Amino acid sequence: MSTINKEEIQKFSNLAEEWWDVNGKFKPLHMFNPTRIEYITDKIKEYFKIENKKTDFLKGLKILDIGSGGGLISEPLARLGADVTGIDAAEKNVKIAQLHAKESNLSIRYLHKSPEQLKEFENFDIILNLEIVEHVENVDLYIKICRKLLKKDGIMFTATLNRTLTSYVKAIIGAEYVLRWLPIGTHDWNKFIKPQELDKKLTNEKFKTLDVKGMTFNPLLRKWRRSDDLSVNYIICSLKF
Repeated sequence: MSTINKEEIQKFSNLAEEWWDVNGKFKPLHMFNPTRIEYITDKIKEYFKIENKKTDFLKGLKILDIGSGGGLISEPLARLGADVTGIDAAEKNVKIAQLHAKESNLSIRYLHKSPEQLKEFENFDIILNLEIVEHVENVDLYIKICRKLLKKDGIMFTATLNRTLTSYVKAIIGAEYVLRWLPIGTHDWNKFIKPQELDKKLTNEKFKTLDVKGMTFNPLLRKWRRSDDLSVNYIICSLKF
């Protein structure tokens, strides 16, 4: 069994050259990134009881970024001192990420692998699944493999899209057809997962949900912010117990 959906991998392979173009096809992710990183680092500090008096306050923590793409999340976390491994099933993404990390003088281990191809069981303190579960072939298998890779008492962040009428209007019609933020066909609304469905899948694999937060876009300020509105984008922070 595999978590790889070849059609989904091809979509992102076709866009690989644009990962670091802030005005390109990944512009929404560049806009989204600061809010995601702030949430993730706040929860890491809270859970691991870290005082960020130093710029490398994530030093000593091993992070696995699954579906790392061009490294938009891996790089900021590496700059904060984390030992980051980024894996992606699209080889072109990995090459772009490796090149950019080298140019940025960052030591990040990027691998052309899917999670089931890793053998580093119970090796990571933190796993990031950011906008990835809606693209995998088998979500239950994916979560089961993540559990194997995460240390006991490690935490996992899973960010995805809710399957609601609002998400269809905003994420599909709005982002792809009207604003043209994303290529048409980037997302399949039927693969979006409701928070309660994802929570149940996590619970089935012995994860405990610590926090759920929505991410909403303010079109007037053109900024993202944390929110209690889970109708479109949301993120779950969960604990392996």
